Amino acid sequence: MDLGLTGRVALVAGGSSGIGLACAKEFAAEGAHVAICGRDPGRLAAAERELAGVAKGRVSATAVDVTDADAARRWVDGVAADLGAAHVLLVSGGSPPIGPASLFETADYRAAVDRVLLPAVGLALAALPHLRAAGWGRLLFVASETAAVPIAPLLLSGVTRAALVRFAQGLAVDVGRDGITVNVLAPGSVRTPPMERAAARLAGDDGDVERQLAAMGHHSALGRLARPEEVAAVAAFLASERASFVTAGVHLVDGGASATGPDLPHLTGVRKDTYA
Repeated sequence: MDLGLTGRVALVAGGSSGIGLACAKEFAAEGAHVAICGRDPGRLAAAERELAGVAKGRVSATAVDVTDADAARRWVDGVAADLGAAHVLLVSGGSPPIGPASLFETADYRAAVDRVLLPAVGLALAALPHLRAAGWGRLLFVASETAAVPIAPLLLSGVTRAALVRFAQGLAVDVGRDGITVNVLAPGSVRTPPMERAAARLAGDDGDVERQLAAMGHHSALGRLARPEEVAAVAAFLASERASFVTAGVHLVDGGASATGPDLPHLTGVRKDTYA
């Protein structure tokens, strides 16, 4: 199926690893020119090499701290100037600390908003003039199943991702007649580098990381963790010409976890920094 991404310019914030990198690779394989950003130059260089291996168009990687709104805007404007346009922006950000509502102080809530919500808002606003100029655009935000389903131990994630959903839906109404769609992906548990690091911490003395990862995926209807490329496949469709009438949506990619209920044994006894 031709997704109509050949020659499009796709920007992926948080594209150096995990879901962001998987999405960038999917866009590149579909023929888009792809620019990624992240904070770690070493991971970015490795990601750029991976992208080059599948790309049919141009690829670039830039070290950017997207919590700096001015730096994020300069990156977006620079990519659009270099490649002549911008058509797709996907934002895959970090996650806030884990814990229930009463664990955190006001400053923790503010920090979570600064880390998760505001970078996504700033990047979207920076990209909008370019998407409007092109008369075609796709804005995609990678959130979490907590955007759609309350999970008490993931309170800060739920607060910030729910706010991101409301921003995305309001923006979708605002820009729909400009040929721009806006959608949120809500993945469940995905086998990403942070998840693997968490599994190593939680495995404890026996060191059985694979067993811990299997437990982390136990609560999905499919009984396993998602692979990043499974989320990326949905992102590629939403970024495509084929999804031209899909907007303001929250798209669960959770293997049915939201239907099975909140059986999350891997969150028992975790610390704030377990998934850091």
